[in-house]
This record gives sequence, structure tokens and C-alpha cells, in this order.
Amino acid sequence: METSLAAEPLLCLAVTITSEHKVEPVLQNVVQGLAAQPGVALARIWLLPSGDLCGAGHSPTNSPGQADFLHLVASAGTPVNSPGEDWSSLRGHFSRVPLNSGKVGQVAGSRNPILIKDFAPHDEWILRPEWAERESICSFAGHPLIFRDNLLGVLGVFSRRPLAEREFTWLGLFANQAAVAIANARAFEEVERLRRQLEGEKEYLQEQVQQGFEFGEILGKSRALQEVLRQIQMVAPTNSTVLIGGESGTGKELVARSIHDLSQRHERALITVNCASIPRELFDSEFFGHVKGAFTGALRDRIGRFQLADKGTLFLDEVGEIPFELQSKLLRVLQEGTLERVGEDHVRHVDVRVVAATNRELFEDVEAGRFREDLYYRLCVFPLRMPPLRDRSEDIRLLAEHFALLASQRLKIPHARLTDSAIELLTAYAWPGNIRELQNVIERAVIVSQGGPLRVDVVLGPCGKKLHSAAVSASVFSREEMERRDEQNILKALERAQGKIYGADGAAAILGMKPTTLTSRMKKMKLGKS
Repeated sequence: METSLAAEPLLCLAVTITSEHKVEPVLQNVVQGLAAQPGVALARIWLLPSGDLCGAGHSPTNSPGQADFLHLVASAGTPVNSPGEDWSSLRGHFSRVPLNSGKVGQVAGSRNPILIKDFAPHDEWILRPEWAERESICSFAGHPLIFRDNLLGVLGVFSRRPLAEREFTWLGLFANQAAVAIANARAFEEVERLRRQLEGEKEYLQEQVQQGFEFGEILGKSRALQEVLRQIQMVAPTNSTVLIGGESGTGKELVARSIHDLSQRHERALITVNCASIPRELFDSEFFGHVKGAFTGALRDRIGRFQLADKGTLFLDEVGEIPFELQSKLLRVLQEGTLERVGEDHVRHVDVRVVAATNRELFEDVEAGRFREDLYYRLCVFPLRMPPLRDRSEDIRLLAEHFALLASQRLKIPHARLTDSAIELLTAYAWPGNIRELQNVIERAVIVSQGGPLRVDVVLGPCGKKLHSAAVSASVFSREEMERRDEQNILKALERAQGKIYGADGAAAILGMKPTTLTSRMKKMKLGKS
């Protein structure tokens, strides 16, 4: 009589599976190869959960104690008297098997193989006796899948012919090879996943380098800014979600970067998403990724921003711009830490810290029904608010000098000097565009000044209408006061130039006037060169 399991076919099958670098083909080759052997009715593999469930492409429902169950990940067989049944299905009564329960659970719990040569005298081993009788199943062989003393799962074979001890031994040797192949394929897939993630991070960081960072670094000594920096130091080491509020251009992205750099996730990437720039129809693809062919134009697999930020930080800029009907999808990922790529039914787990920012009053949007209340409270675990530049007037000189130096270096223009009069103008301005506007104004002034004193008065122009009323009233002086201030300004310039009037580093150049004009004013004020 022809045996069910012969050594030579099992050896060929072992060679086939060891050459695979993906888990799913390994599993399918094992069960399909065994099911093709004479007398074998059904071959199945159950695995313990590991990461994305061994990459098998099937995800059980998350529940407490999931690690105490074996999960069916591969099945193949040929029904004879059960028309319509699909023995490759991974759903049903035996899709999850508790450890130490039934013959498969006992194989896993004890790590010892089980051979049932004949079910007839052992009815307690059959949970579905009518199925076994209908399909003429008489034998079962179960072997634990163990790799380096770690239990991976169980390989089970149901046969229509009695299995001999020799066949059981051959199947055990094959199970050892199958465990090695599964473990190796997992390792290959993990290496490939990390490679793709690193490539994605590299592409993203290259884009960031090309675009350049908006402000360079957080600068300032004002009390308002120091309070923000104190809060950053408190929340950064935690994994709490942070919601950064403040007007546009105040430097919210720099705050997010500081939180990431001071956190335990600083070795991984900070991924930034501008929520206002994502079209509705691309929301899922941008955040969660998609697989090739998921929709028209999906020519290759794409890793979403959440998966790209795994073990790192995701910065959601302008989070208030996410359409209301899409906010529930974001809430699910934040609450459960799971996502599905577009076109894929495989649930993936991500470990991402979220830092969000908005220039809107989100709570007002919640009250108006434009923003989900549950998402608001999920984001607003630790609120931070960046002060506007008009509340940081003492920081303007430091910021202006920093931007002037950066602009001169980038534009390859001699460094422009900031005068006291320029600082007065900058301080009096209301700065509706905040730090971003200050940077642009200083860059224009550097271009106009061409290495001389910074001509802020020229680039501000009609924007002077936006000066603070308090600053305007404080800038109105009597004639005597103006003369006194002018004299003090000239004396400061002479002191800085060490008494030198002419030349690029002379007092006249510092004041932005001709040397002859300065000499004339000094004579009129009766100021000696000494």
C-alpha cells in the first residue's frame, strides 16, 4: 500500500521552502505540499501572534489574552464528500485554538508531538466526529514548530490512511525545517520592512533639507518664550500628545521639533504632515498608505505617514483643517494604534507619538460642530501656546540680527548692520505675520541695504499703518527731545566706531549718512571729535 508521507517528497518540499524569503509563500508551500501527498486530507499551520501575525496577511480580532491562542494562518486540503467546503479558508471554529486545549493546543502547550494512528478508539480527540466520518479521516499527526527554543506554532496533518511511526518521524524532521524556514522568512521580512522604512525616512528628510527649515532655531529671552520652553522641557520626555496653539508664523513647528529632539524618540524621524494641503480623496493614502493597484494611479506600494513615523513622532500641522468626515479615521489610529493601508485588509500596529498644531481656536470649532469633541480631547492632552511676536518685543533685536546674518550668508551679500533706529521701527510694528514676516522683512532689507546699515524703513513702507497705537504715541517727541535723542545716537555711533567718522566701519556708515553730513551735525551740536 502506498504510504501517505514519503521521505523524498518531504525532502524536496523542505528545499523549496528554505529558498523563500517571505512568510506567506513558506506557509502556503508547506500546507499545499503536504496536502498533495497521497492519503493526506488536510494540512494546517497555527502560529502564535508575533508582530503583524507573522506577516501571514491575516489579523485576528484584538482581544485580551490573544497571546494565549494559536491562530490559523495556512490551510490546504481536498474534501471528498463535502461539496462546497473550502478547506483553504482561515475562518471557522478552529481559526483560534487555546493553548493546552484539544490535540493542537496540547501540542503547543506541551511542545511535544502527538500521533493518533486511529481515531476509532479515541473519540475524545475528535471535536467534529461527523466530519471525520464523512471524509474518512482516521489519523492525525501534530508537531510543534520550534526555532531556537522558541515556540512558533503547530503543524497538523489529517490523513485518510493510518500514519506509521516512520512517517510520523519524517514529518517531525520536516516540521523542524519548516520552523527554520518560517523564522528566516520573518527575519527577511523584518529586514525588508526596516529597509523600506529607512528609505522612506531618507526621502522625507531629503525633502525637508531641500525645503529648508523656516526659522532655524528657537531664539529669545522674553518671559513669554521662557515659559513655553519650560513647558517643552516638562512634556518632552513623556509620550503624551501635545497640541500647540498660536497664530500663524509663531514657530509651532520648531516647538514640535524641540519636543521630539528632547524625547526618547529622538533617534527616529520626526515626520511632518500639513493637514491643510492634503486633498480629501488622498487622505487615507497620505496618512495610512496604499498597496499597488488599490486605485487608479497606485503604481506601487506606498508607506503612509503614520507607518513612516513608527517608533518616532508625527507632527500634524494645521490639524484643524482636516475635514469633519475624515476626523474619525484619525481618531481610530490615535486610540487603537492600528491602521489599514488602502486596498489591504491587513491590520498593522504602529507606535507613534503625535504632536499637533493649529492657528485656529479648536474648542470654538468643537462648539460649532466643525471639529469632533472626542478627537479634540484626544489631541489636547498637553496644550502649549506660542506667544505672538508683538508680545515678545524684547526678542526682536536678537531675531532680527540672527535673520540678517542668515540672509547675508545665503544671498552672499556683505553682512548688514542693525541700527538703533531700525530696531525702534521693528519694535513699533505690530507683526501680524509674526516671526515668518520678520524673517521676510529682514531678508528684503538685506537685499536693499547691500552691506550697509539695514534699511528697515524702506522695506516696511506702508506697513507702518499697522504700528501699535501705544508705540506710535510713545514715538511722538518734542523738538528738544528729538535733538537730545539725535545727539545721543551720534555719540553712540562714535563710541562704537572708536571716534572714526569715515570708512566702512566709521560712525557715518553706522548711522547710514554721508560723512560730511555727520560732520556738519556734530559742529551744529558742538560735539568734538574726541
